[in-house]
Amino acid sequence: MEGDAEYEKKLAEFKSKLKSYPDFPKKGILFWDIFSAIADGPTSKLLQSLLLHVIREKFPQVEAVVGLESRGFLFSFSLAVELGIGSIPVRKKGKLPGEVISYKYDLEYGSDVLEIQKNSIRPGLKCLIVDDLIATGGSITAATNLLKSCGAEVIGCLVVMELKSLNGRRNIPDNIPVHSLVMFD
Repeated sequence: MEGDAEYEKKLAEFKSKLKSYPDFPKKGILFWDIFSAIADGPTSKLLQSLLLHVIREKFPQVEAVVGLESRGFLFSFSLAVELGIGSIPVRKKGKLPGEVISYKYDLEYGSDVLEIQKNSIRPGLKCLIVDDLIATGGSITAATNLLKSCGAEVIGCLVVMELKSLNGRRNIPDNIPVHSLVMFD
């Protein structure tokens, strides 16, 4: 489907459902909203089919879908169910019970910590990171490093939207394939 007329038609239909909000959450920011699209049942189903197609074409070896807090959770569970594999959350510090593995990373102003439950990862597990957006690439890079520290193999990243002007893709390790459904300048 990808690259052909039918795929491009479905992608254009999905993109037309996304809404943007200028000056949100602060002046000068143009916020692209995934919730405006997925509030509609047929659009949710369309997005699910686009994401599944990309996974089957580009990442068929996936053994677990890793959803990043919080909007990545919207996609990781339903994709994992459809594929018959596990769904693993990566969360902010203090949000997961049990034994966790943490990864601290720097932000523009300060730092943050991501965590994953230790018992959810086995060495060599082929993981696909899923999120709604690549902006600066910081959370995806941190999640990649966290998963690698657990012994997992990160086979790629799949996002719904990418903000090209922020160059976040260049911050993600070169050996990690990244696929974005929709790109905005």
